[in-house]
Amino acid sequence: MDLFLIAAAIVGFYLAWNIGANDAANSMATSYGSRALTLKQIIIIASVLEFTGATLFGKKVTHTIAKGIVPIELLDHNLVVYGALAALLSAGFWITVSTYYNLPISTTHSIVGAMLGFGLAAVSQNHLTLDQIKWDVLAKIALSWLISPLFGAALAFITFSLIRFILLDRYASESVEHVFRYLQVLTACYMAFAHGSNDVANATGPIAAILGYSGTVPFWVLFFGGLGIAIGIATWGYRVIETVGKQITELTFTRGFSAEFATATTVLLASNFGMPVSTTHTLVGSVIGVGLAGGLASVNLKIVQKIIFSWIVTVPVAAAMTISLYTVMVVFI
Repeated sequence: MDLFLIAAAIVGFYLAWNIGANDAANSMATSYGSRALTLKQIIIIASVLEFTGATLFGKKVTHTIAKGIVPIELLDHNLVVYGALAALLSAGFWITVSTYYNLPISTTHSIVGAMLGFGLAAVSQNHLTLDQIKWDVLAKIALSWLISPLFGAALAFITFSLIRFILLDRYASESVEHVFRYLQVLTACYMAFAHGSNDVANATGPIAAILGYSGTVPFWVLFFGGLGIAIGIATWGYRVIETVGKQITELTFTRGFSAEFATATTVLLASNFGMPVSTTHTLVGSVIGVGLAGGLASVNLKIVQKIIFSWIVTVPVAAAMTISLYTVMVVFI
């Protein structure tokens, strides 16, 4: 088990690095796209506040990922170890591929799909029955994936429309934008905190399952998660930052503020209810909402279509990869 613990730490760190390279990077992309923050400043803010969000609000979402999908308490612990390791590897690899192609996919989709694959593999080997998988929880998660980008888009649209009506239409644009440059730094901090509260659990949840989850997550797990995210943004985050920050729609300080405020509010509300929503979906929805406030022509629909396609294939791909890896582990280890 010591070897499996080491393996869990390494693979969990790998997934956390991927979360930083793709999900955390995309969550901070609006600040980069509007030039409110430099890449170095984004790394510092994300490193501190992602960790803070994870430690203060990440417990409920970690619980959902660890045992809210697959009833790990009904399985032999060795099978839980194999399944959680397979899920971490599958989700991590898929995110790596997506980041390479500059696609801001959902790390939440990836790990939920991977954990579902683990459950289905256990069912195929008669370790569980199909009805023991927590389909009601999965249904709520899937519903939150639909609601969160729509809610984010609506809130961002309303926020930016109010800013435009109250400020931009009445005062000099340059003066208003100058003020919102500093306000966007605050929403970037808010965004990093909210992202940490929800998405770090994508890495810590399976590790908690491997450790025999009992309701608490060891400090070193959270530390590895925060460190992995920081390194992920620093080393590879620029690929996704470029896509979300500059290719969907033109972002000014007021637009970036609106998108970040809407996204962070949506994600933090979801974390409070223990729902692992997609920060990626929510942010892209918010950026689209801000773009639509300026007219449909200001949104790059080709990029949006490409992003949505990557969202659709994530769950089945991650599930299929986990089933394959889990089966190999059970047979050969």
